[in-house]
Amino acid sequence: MKVIQALQKGKSTLSFEFFPPKTREQEARLFEVISQLKDFSPDFVSVTYGALGASRGKSFFWVERIKQDFGIEPLAHLTCVAASKKEMRAQLQELQKMGAENILALRGDPPEEEKGFVPPADGFRFARELVSFIKQDFPEICLGVAGYPEKHPEATDLEADIRHLKEKVDAGADYVMTQLFFNNKYYFDFVDKCRRVGVKVPIIPGIMPITSLKQIRKMTEICGATIPAGLLEKMERFESDRAAIENIGVEQAVSQAKELLQAKVPGLHFFVLNRSGPISRILRDLA
Repeated sequence: MKVIQALQKGKSTLSFEFFPPKTREQEARLFEVISQLKDFSPDFVSVTYGALGASRGKSFFWVERIKQDFGIEPLAHLTCVAASKKEMRAQLQELQKMGAENILALRGDPPEEEKGFVPPADGFRFARELVSFIKQDFPEICLGVAGYPEKHPEATDLEADIRHLKEKVDAGADYVMTQLFFNNKYYFDFVDKCRRVGVKVPIIPGIMPITSLKQIRKMTEICGATIPAGLLEKMERFESDRAAIENIGVEQAVSQAKELLQAKVPGLHFFVLNRSGPISRILRDLA
C-alpha cells in the first residue's frame, strides 16, 4: 500500500524509522526489533540511507526483507548523494523489482569532512530535482519529502526553507515527513506557515524518543532541532543514569504524542534507533 493511501483513511498513521545494521549481531537484533514492533501494526516503516551511498545495499536489502519477511510496507530513503541520473534510474528500477511503492526523496547530507554538499556529475543538486525526476519517469511511486519545523540548518530562515519545501511539493511530493522536534509548538506553527503558502499535502510529525543525552545532543546539532531548557536540565541531572534518561525520554514522547493525536495529526513517525523497548512503552501508554 502507498503511504498516501494510508494517510487518506482518516486515522492517524503509525510508522517507524530504522537504520541499516552494520554487523551480523546488529542484523539479528534488528530482525528481533521489527518482529516485536510488528505487533503494533505500523502502516509503514522507513529505512535510512547512508552518506556517499555507503549503506545503499544494506538499505535496499532491508526494504526487501521488511516487505517479504514481515509483510510491512517499506519506505525507502533515496538521496542525491553520489549518484548520477543513470545510477538513480537503476536504483529506482531495483526498488521497483522489490515491490517498493514508497520513497522518501532527500538531498542527503555530505560526509562530515566535506564543508558543503557537492552534487555528483550529471546528478541532482536539490531534492526537488530528484522529486521531479522520479515523478516524470516513475509516476506510480508515492513520494515523501522532508520538512524542518525549526528550519534546515543550511537555510537562511524558516520562511525561505518553507518556500523550498513548497517547491518539492509542487514538483510532485505526496506528503511531508518532519525532522524531530521536542516542542509541539514548532510543529503546529510550521504546519500553519506551510498552509499559508499553499502546501496542502499531509505533514507527518517525527518524534525521537530520547535514550541518551550524548546522542540526542549530537542529533539535534546535526538536524538543527532544539532541546527545551526544562527538558535539558532534567536530563543533565541524570546524565550518567541511562535508565533515568530513557524514562524521561518516554515521558517526553508520550506527552508530545498525546497532544499531537488530540490535534488529529495525519500520523506519528517514530525514529526508534533500532530499539523496541522505549517505543513499546510509549505505544502502550498511548493505547
